[in-house]
Amino acid sequence: MALFPQGPFYNPVGGGGRCCVGAFINDVKKKNKKKRGFFFYRQKIPFTGSIVGGLQDGRSVVVTGRVLPGAQRFHVNLQCGSWPGAVIALHCNPRYDSGPSGYVVANAFQGSWGSEERKAPSPFPQGCPFTLMILVTPESYKIATNGNHFMEFRHRVPFNTVDTIVVDGKVEVNSIVFQGPSVSALKLNCLRAVPYKTIINGGLYSGKTINIQGVVNPTAKRFSVNLQSRAGIVLHYNPRFDENVVVRNSFLGGVWGPEERGGGMPFHRGNITVICNPQGYSVMLNGAQVHSFDHRHHNLQEIDVLEVSGDLSLTSVMA
Repeated sequence: MALFPQGPFYNPVGGGGRCCVGAFINDVKKKNKKKRGFFFYRQKIPFTGSIVGGLQDGRSVVVTGRVLPGAQRFHVNLQCGSWPGAVIALHCNPRYDSGPSGYVVANAFQGSWGSEERKAPSPFPQGCPFTLMILVTPESYKIATNGNHFMEFRHRVPFNTVDTIVVDGKVEVNSIVFQGPSVSALKLNCLRAVPYKTIINGGLYSGKTINIQGVVNPTAKRFSVNLQSRAGIVLHYNPRFDENVVVRNSFLGGVWGPEERGGGMPFHRGNITVICNPQGYSVMLNGAQVHSFDHRHHNLQEIDVLEVSGDLSLTSVMA
């Protein structure tokens, strides 16, 4: 969920069964194998796709998937073109040839490979699901995994020349989402009535994300995002502009739990992603975690309803 207080906010990421309202382009031409879109779902590997609108400051790319058991390596490239030998602005390359804990190589290619930047251990365990977020800033790409900042790669190639994403290696991809300020005006013309409720097909699982795009009303006091199961509300995420706080809570067995109010009110122009992980929920703002909420209901597959209400207008929901 990307939020602009009293203004537009844009969509983050996801994996699983998703529907992107008024924003999805999947234009596959017979003579062009490269796909074009704001959102790609369950793509075959190797995968090459266009980044509609290119990259800008504040835009992010979110990939959800699973590293295959016994994998030696895989990579995600942000490129300037899709042909062999194209310039690669960011090569994010988890490797496991030194042992199961692995390491991650970041590099760029401009006719030849530059100097590698390495970090260990890898946050992509073999055989496990992951969520990878790459946030574009003026100075660098900020790389986060499963809700936690991992590493930074300073630009060697102007990011505004990037127009292609490539994924290859021993990995499964559930989804690829592009989010941020480059979204076309089309999205702001496709409003959804609030309160809004939708089914999360298949329920939640570790690594799944919920993505919301909309406009906060100019006189907004508060809005809420609820994840629900038959037991009640498992996550109540409630920015309150009238109190300058973000409240997190649950409503289980007909009773509200203890409120969590720490972390301040960090909302400003940027991208927010809500990620389900084994311990709970991570809420990220511009690639940095701002809130967390431990699971109080542990049967994730039962969590199959998303509800949004309050002082905002929705333009897109992916759940």
